[in-house]
Amino acid sequence: MYNFSWAIGMAFVMTVISGPILIPFLKKLKFGQYIRQDGPAAHFRKAGTPTMGGIMFLIGIVVALFFAVESKLSATSVTLLVVTLGHGIIGFADDFIKIVRGRSLGLRARDKILAQLLLGIFLAFMATNYIGLGTFVKIPLIHVTWEMGFWYYPFVLLVLIGTTNAVNLTDGLDGLAAGSMLFASLGYALIALMTEAPEIALFGLAVAGGCAGFLVYNKHPARIFMGDTGSLALGAALASMAVFSKTELILPLVGGIFVIETLSVIIQVISFRLTGRRVFRMSPLHHHFELAGWSERRVVRVFWLVSFVFSLVGIAALYNFA
Repeated sequence: MYNFSWAIGMAFVMTVISGPILIPFLKKLKFGQYIRQDGPAAHFRKAGTPTMGGIMFLIGIVVALFFAVESKLSATSVTLLVVTLGHGIIGFADDFIKIVRGRSLGLRARDKILAQLLLGIFLAFMATNYIGLGTFVKIPLIHVTWEMGFWYYPFVLLVLIGTTNAVNLTDGLDGLAAGSMLFASLGYALIALMTEAPEIALFGLAVAGGCAGFLVYNKHPARIFMGDTGSLALGAALASMAVFSKTELILPLVGGIFVIETLSVIIQVISFRLTGRRVFRMSPLHHHFELAGWSERRVVRVFWLVSFVFSLVGIAALYNFA
């Protein structure tokens, strides 16, 4: 039996409770946020705000899952947790190196990618071999199923690494990533219920509850940031839910805000290299609107609305997802 209200409620409560404990602790250790020198000038005042706050909602998610399941966790739930917490550990190492070691780039790219590849292979193996979900991909709207065979593994790696990096890019304003993930994870919880996958629904609700609890401290003006500890974990959670619900091609809709943020960076880089001109005032896209004169609160609220709409679009698309 699964207690869905306990999942979202317990994750929220545990995340909120951890705030008064973790925030002063991180301040005492001087685990303050590093601010990009090429970022918006208004962000310099945020320097020193505690980071690694992703620990808060990761604790909430873990506790919620154990309380919301009356028996032992299923292989699906364990895999979702392992991939999510594994990316949280990668992010923690990245944050730790940036702050304590003073290396602005953090964890070496090859080390980060290697760790993500291992977790991605584990995710694909559990989904295809252990759980038995198969190596096919459903293509929405045209009602076609594509059997990928061996190539499903690289496809899962692409989905996982792409999603984690997309959420990471979105984490640039107070409450932006957490609020966007709140809507995306609620969207996937509903999708999971529609596809009769209660373990995924339970996990999605726990993630949503954790994000909601984190917003208590992360909304503008933020008292703590999630850091790579949180953004990589949330991206992995979203990608894993897509893989286990066999809705990988619905993911770009549900997580549309993350796709837009990523595309803005890609477009900016390509345009500058080919023409020497920038399409946006600054990328990712949320910084463009900041420099256009929007307040941080306005940017975040508009992006939350867009994320909510994308989640609805993704849910609607599921009806044509045969």
